[in-house]
Amino acid sequence: MSDSQLLSPLDYLKGVGPQRAKLLQSEVGLNSYKDLIEYYPFRYIDRTQFYKIKDLHQSSAEVQIIGVITEIRLVNHKRRKRLVATFEDNSGEMELIWFQGYKWIREQIKMEKPYVIFGKLNFFNGQISMIHPELDLLEDYKKDFAVKLQPVYSSTEKLTKQNLGSRFFNKALKTLFSELKSPLLEIIPNQVIEDLKLLSRSKAVFNIHFPQSNDLLSKAQFRLKWEEFFFIQLQLVRKNMFQKHKIKSYKFETIGDYFNRFYKSILPFELTNAQKKVLKQIRLDLGRQSQMNRLLQGDVGSGKTIVGFMSMLIAIDNGFQACMMAPTEILAKQHYQTIAEFCDQLGIRISLLTGSSSRAQRREIHEHLENGTLHILVGTHALIEDKVKFFNLGLAIIDEQHRFGVAQRAKLWKKNDYPPNILVMTATPIPRTLAMSLYGDLDISVIDELPPGRKLVKTVHRYDANRLKVFHFLKQEIAKGRQVYVVYPLIEESANFDYKDLMDGYESISREFPQPKFQISIVYGKMKPDDKAFEMDRFVKGETQIMVATTVIEVGVNVPNASVMIIESAEKFGLSQLHQLRGRVGRGAEQSYCILMTSHKLSDNAKTRLQTMTNTNDGFKIAEVDLKLRGPGDLMGTQQSGILNLKIADVVKDSSILQSARYYAIQILKQDPNLEKPEHQALKQRFVELSKDKFKWNYIS
Repeated sequence: MSDSQLLSPLDYLKGVGPQRAKLLQSEVGLNSYKDLIEYYPFRYIDRTQFYKIKDLHQSSAEVQIIGVITEIRLVNHKRRKRLVATFEDNSGEMELIWFQGYKWIREQIKMEKPYVIFGKLNFFNGQISMIHPELDLLEDYKKDFAVKLQPVYSSTEKLTKQNLGSRFFNKALKTLFSELKSPLLEIIPNQVIEDLKLLSRSKAVFNIHFPQSNDLLSKAQFRLKWEEFFFIQLQLVRKNMFQKHKIKSYKFETIGDYFNRFYKSILPFELTNAQKKVLKQIRLDLGRQSQMNRLLQGDVGSGKTIVGFMSMLIAIDNGFQACMMAPTEILAKQHYQTIAEFCDQLGIRISLLTGSSSRAQRREIHEHLENGTLHILVGTHALIEDKVKFFNLGLAIIDEQHRFGVAQRAKLWKKNDYPPNILVMTATPIPRTLAMSLYGDLDISVIDELPPGRKLVKTVHRYDANRLKVFHFLKQEIAKGRQVYVVYPLIEESANFDYKDLMDGYESISREFPQPKFQISIVYGKMKPDDKAFEMDRFVKGETQIMVATTVIEVGVNVPNASVMIIESAEKFGLSQLHQLRGRVGRGAEQSYCILMTSHKLSDNAKTRLQTMTNTNDGFKIAEVDLKLRGPGDLMGTQQSGILNLKIADVVKDSSILQSARYYAIQILKQDPNLEKPEHQALKQRFVELSKDKFKWNYIS
């Protein structure tokens, strides 16, 4: 059987047939021989050890025993029948029990013939039994080419009911391999196989299903994980190279008056070395004819916005417009307020466009945008509406871009004849391995340094029983002229959760901090935009000392005077969200605090999250822990998790394999960008096949 024969429909395989094939397709997406051969086991059972009946003890582990069946009887008990067999070895006896399929089993069993039984033990009234054991004649067991490590395959309830579990997959794969007369086509170049001492493709695929030893299983897993990562990286690296050589954008040759005047005379602080390094990378990108595609990672408060603004000044110095798109109105408004102040001093025209903008404001923005008199437009997804037309958009900055859909971002690219240069910013630190998988086609910059004078936020975990002490501490901070956030996970009571409710919290805080001595703002998602803006504004101006809110204030609120962040029911929040919320304080020169309030009932995961928060302020370390706890799909959300539905590799556990695969993808494409060399033809064929799979290759930018 050649690689092309692997495309045969699964119903052609002996023992499958049309009905089973249809069920396998609907339940686990298997259509062809190739799909089946790439349906890898998720664990293995060691079948090398045998037990004697006298040595068995109460345990949930599976065991196997050699013996003979000496008696079979059908037992009627309370309207339910069961088949019971006496099984003996030379040390004792036990019972084998079947509740289903007993007529067929009774006919198949051969008395006094040696059998190998396998399954979980059941202990009741001193009697040992095994329910629905796997049963193999010893002579068949010895012939079998999967006797050492038995693979276990994922199944579903529907498949299991139709007896399409691990035993079925095992049998179907034996049939498939017995038909496989010639080895599978090798797709990895020989030089790489020699360098990494990889198993051949045929040997790896066989040993993943029927491992002949632990060593061969380990080598098969390495080969197949490496191969899976390699093709993903080949796609991403090639896309990056293509963008740099083929996709033309606007070339900004001048670092002119706006940039220099701002840097020398207006910038109110010294840039950190990390900010300077990133700006240099961006300047080099913008000085080329090819489109810039750069991801800027930086922790909360690291100064990404100012780097973004200075990149915009380069575009304006070269006669182009720039825009910045944020996922929420609060964040868009925050960026606008930060930038507008500088634009006034420079004589640059800037506008804000959101869902709340009036018709008159929109009309004016559209007009000035089209005639080129508006230099910078900041806004939400309102920027991508068809009515919004630029005169010459040269740079598009997208903040927290994982919150936008692929189609939404693509609309921004089409605002010009040439696509604009792209700078993607995120305050959600992305672990290096995940960045290589999700954003491997982008150049990545990191601001890993906080501005001088910033003190690290002190984070503590307190239980509800300590609430009075916490309130006393808040009063001390407010007496110093500071402000406080109190954040709740839910807006109204839920029967499913026993978490603090926002309104109850607001009432209890109002009792503890009564008017007129204390003023409290309340903000939540369902409020009218005007009411929300009014309450936010009061807090920003210092008219209220306490802001009671849901996670609506996770991003976009900048109040340097706020020094305490209380997070109620902190066990309900993910690590990334806790870190984002903590980033709302620590923006001034004073010492700031984050207090994580919880009940005493905590899961192990919740304890790990809280301990991580109290141990470190490093967003990248927090992201690594988050990745281990939640997995890549959950971490990036449903829009991006699809590409990480890997068959065998794991982004977290196999990070070193991922890095090796990326290194070789880069080396091969540097020497042979279009994979035209004779030694790369099989590689190219496989690459083209995978590239047709839109779901898997629907990459981010």
